[in-house]
Amino acid sequence: MEELENKLKTIQDKLQLLLKQYLLLQKENTRLQKELEVCSQRNQQLQQHIEQLREQIEVLKISSGNWNDQDKKEFEKRINSYLREIDRCISLLSD
Repeated sequence: MEELENKLKTIQDKLQLLLKQYLLLQKENTRLQKELEVCSQRNQQLQQHIEQLREQIEVLKISSGNWNDQDKKEFEKRINSYLREIDRCISLLSD
């Protein structure tokens, strides 16, 4: 009978230990999720900043007039794309 009690005690101790570990892991998981959210927000901010800087570079290139052929072609493509989008919007509005 005492052997059974010892086994039950051992099982109970192990369960308590597992419960403590589980709670610690839950706390760590919550902390890591918050950290991930903060990092994701920071990443999004940095991506927006990068895009703004790229736009500024493009404006500086346009204003300086020092374009190579590839820059001119890319600019023309972008303008044509904008014009197509405007035409599409006008046609949608007129329907």
